[in-house]
Amino acid sequence: MTHHSDSGGRTTSRGIAAGILGTFFAGQLALWCNTGGWRRELVFYPLTRRVLFRLEPEAAHAMSVRLLRNVAAVPGLKLAVGVASRVPKSEPVTVFGLTFPNRVGLAAGYDKDGEAWQGLGALGFGHIEVGTVTPGPQPGNPKPRVFRLASERSLINRMGFPGRGADYVTRRLQGSRPGGLVLGVNIGKQQATSLVDAVHDYRHLMDVFAPLADYLAVNISSPNTPELRRLQERGYVEALLTALATRRTELVDRLERPVPILVKLAPDLDDDQLVASVDAVRDAGLDGVIATNTTISRQGIRHRLAGEEGGLSGAGLTARSTEVIRAIHSHTAGSLPIVGVGGIMSPRDARAKIEAGATLVQIYTGLVYEGPGLVRRVVKELVTDNR
Repeated sequence: MTHHSDSGGRTTSRGIAAGILGTFFAGQLALWCNTGGWRRELVFYPLTRRVLFRLEPEAAHAMSVRLLRNVAAVPGLKLAVGVASRVPKSEPVTVFGLTFPNRVGLAAGYDKDGEAWQGLGALGFGHIEVGTVTPGPQPGNPKPRVFRLASERSLINRMGFPGRGADYVTRRLQGSRPGGLVLGVNIGKQQATSLVDAVHDYRHLMDVFAPLADYLAVNISSPNTPELRRLQERGYVEALLTALATRRTELVDRLERPVPILVKLAPDLDDDQLVASVDAVRDAGLDGVIATNTTISRQGIRHRLAGEEGGLSGAGLTARSTEVIRAIHSHTAGSLPIVGVGGIMSPRDARAKIEAGATLVQIYTGLVYEGPGLVRRVVKELVTDNR
């Protein structure tokens, strides 16, 4: 694996993780100073990012996960990180029967195996979405499988749901929950499972994670698992979501509490496909949508790596994901809760998604380019909007 320059190059989600964690520690060092707060962090971040993007990505990610696990395991360290990362006090948000301490969450993809979520919870997020988790372990797609388009402030990934599987993640989700943190689990079918049999994978994962998570997110929109996006087609989506709704009813009876289910949709659906998918979510009585996943479009992207196969995230997705949020909100007259994700690179981007109709937002790629201070800045922006 090669080193990377500001002009772009290869990285992996592990390199992304290292950037997030390393930037956090550099930024927090600045925050311990008496004045200047996030402005000092903005000075530290570019230097930290430049160094961390030259680390071997796989090793850097493993290190970051270990460090984040230690944050959760050492009470004094967890307290210090929590104090240093304290976000502005926010009015709690209640949606699909859950109360979120703020509107800002971490999107699925960073903590695929549930190893770092407790440490991540100390960074100021109102919710963490673990996954995508599949029933059994699988390696994902061959490497290299993630590419950084630095000049576009975007990433392309074709990960393919790599992970250790549901049994491992189940063990990782045991234990205490950081106060007020909402935990979601994003679930996906095994790569080898046919579309016809996909319902069995999703029902199994619901059975496993409903007792452990506050909500479940059904991923039928990743572009990196062959044919997965076909599950959004009318011929599949209605039957699949109806079956999951039936299983949800059984789980509610067994657990004696609500089991919110969200469906994550692609940004590449045309108008009719989007309407069909959203109507299927509503007709099945599910709780909301996550809009959106990564895009296969390269419209407006002129980077030399734009031709790499996979889903694009970051600034190249900002406008389209917000457009999809607005379309869903308009079609449903605001009756279906929306979690807005895709290209939130600034507080202004997050506000635009809320104004388009999202109730909550999630960030990920923005952390790579802007640093963990983005969480605090977005929370502050949305708190200000509510006044």
